[in-house]
Amino acid sequence: MKILYLFRHAKSSWDEPLLSDFDRPLSKRGQKTAPQMGKIMRQRKVSPDLVISSPARRTKETAKLALEKARIDADVVFTEAIYEASVRALLSVLSKQDGGVGSILMIGHNPGMSDLIETLTGQVEEFPTAALARLSLAINHWREIEAGCGKLDWLVRPKDVLEN
Repeated sequence: MKILYLFRHAKSSWDEPLLSDFDRPLSKRGQKTAPQMGKIMRQRKVSPDLVISSPARRTKETAKLALEKARIDADVVFTEAIYEASVRALLSVLSKQDGGVGSILMIGHNPGMSDLIETLTGQVEEFPTAALARLSLAINHWREIEAGCGKLDWLVRPKDVLEN
């Protein structure tokens, strides 16, 4: 059994129209929500062996704020393969991970993240910015990851747990 946590970046800013999508920072709301979701991670005892994140600015900022608040000190790997990734690309990244890694926290973007939940579990879920999900995967090695191998243990949406 492997554990996969999926965490979508917090709300990004559209205030600077000349910036590329990749370079957009977090909005004020995102800067507030990311550490609050880090606190939720700590409360839910999220302690991944490895963190894999998109290198987009908003995703890096989300990771820094949330992981610090969650007190997660796992290795963080940034890979372009997660930015604007399809399910196939996300599965490819996961399938290449070392078999000794028991749990992974992936920080990325939609629609890839919600599509990955659906592919692995068969469940269609709303996955807004800063949402966090835990999936149990019925696999012994990451190379075995495939459609239908997962079960959604829980899903936390910021609007359900945070005060505005």
